[in-house]
Amino acid sequence: MRVFKGIDQYDRSEETCLTTGTFDGVHVGHRKIIQMLNDIAGREGRRSVMLTFHPHPRKVLFPDDHGLELLTTMEEKLELLEAAGLDDVIIHPFSKDFSRFNAVEYVRDLLVNGLRMRHMVIGYDHHFGRNREGDIHQLRDMAPLYDFKVTEISAQDIDDVNVSSTKIRTALQEGEVATANTYLGYKYSFRGNVVRGKNRGKDLGFPTANVEILDDTKLIPKNGVYAVDAHLNGVACRGMMNIGHNPTFEKEGARSIEVNLFDFDRDIYGMQVKVELLKYLRSEKRYTDVSALKAQMEIDKQDAQVG
Repeated sequence: MRVFKGIDQYDRSEETCLTTGTFDGVHVGHRKIIQMLNDIAGREGRRSVMLTFHPHPRKVLFPDDHGLELLTTMEEKLELLEAAGLDDVIIHPFSKDFSRFNAVEYVRDLLVNGLRMRHMVIGYDHHFGRNREGDIHQLRDMAPLYDFKVTEISAQDIDDVNVSSTKIRTALQEGEVATANTYLGYKYSFRGNVVRGKNRGKDLGFPTANVEILDDTKLIPKNGVYAVDAHLNGVACRGMMNIGHNPTFEKEGARSIEVNLFDFDRDIYGMQVKVELLKYLRSEKRYTDVSALKAQMEIDKQDAQVG
């Protein structure tokens, strides 16, 4: 899969079949759209292309809104899109100037002339252009004028999949890991650097890797204890993870992510780890003494090894 940093950087040597959007999570519904795009491109002898944006439009249009939580970083999204079989991905810089293109300019100048689009695959409810003025009806009107076809992903097709990025975010925020993973079609994960913590886990007999997330827009699931698989240098290791504030030790501690890896004894400070969520085990709780916490962690470990 080829990746281009902007519409003006695209190799225009071949005509394209194109879809566009943020595609956060690249979930099973997104992959249904991509499969249709790939099938059409294959039949027509054109390249299957996705146009997406960075930074996320919401960060540009609403800079004071700090509540953006995404299922995938750009790096993760590109890995998933390549696995889905796309030919090309264009990551166009999103700016306020770019957001001012009206619907006709967006389609005529950027997609048709800029990317040689001859077929567009789009969801029935997709909007585009300044103030989201463009929709499927305008696309159908423009198609004969600018010599391209439109294939609509109908409401029925979307409902058949019954999934959305919003549903997945809600599931993760409520600790419903199995639901989120089913909607995604893979295990939800995040990456981070292993940093030094307060060594409480080691003192308890459960040494932990404190994980510092690499992207501040990445969604961190509900506080609590999880069964996880951790990946270090391509090697997977089962473990359990706590997300939260360590209430047994601190009344108002900072939120942290700590992973205890089973049957593992190596210095991994400074390394990058990928953590995959398998199962939500329990909520975070304040214990009256350390022995009660240790007893619970033994139970958590047994539960995590089964998960």
